[in-house]
Amino acid sequence: MKRALALADIAADADEVPVGALIVQGDRIIAEAYNTREGSKCATHHAEILAIEEACRTLGGWRLPNCKLYVTLEPCPMCTGAIINARIDEVIFGAYDPKAGCCGSMTDLPSLPFNHKVTVRGGVLQTECKDALSAYFRGKRKK
Repeated sequence: MKRALALADIAADADEVPVGALIVQGDRIIAEAYNTREGSKCATHHAEILAIEEACRTLGGWRLPNCKLYVTLEPCPMCTGAIINARIDEVIFGAYDPKAGCCGSMTDLPSLPFNHKVTVRGGVLQTECKDALSAYFRGKRKK
């Protein structure tokens, strides 16, 4: 999660919402990304989606077996759907997102009877992840 926070810092420095994500298979990081939605002008450029795309290229397929995704913010509906479709085994996230989080906050997509079950663990380094987001939006409001 500390690496995901470092990626979130890169996003903030690029004036993007500070969310970082990485995918681990075994003890190896196979993909990492951060939000690029503002710079790319693309609604789907969330950290999780970009990390999933990179992991698929790394492994050479759309299934990501024995993989864990670490992300600083609870995934939204789009990202949670991609996580389920990519067959990621576990999601570990930092800050809960009461407005758009779909791994327990707003709704709990992984608990629905999809063809793949994802284990979810939230609140890992929650304070640090939440503080990064709060600082970013506080700075935006000041501008």
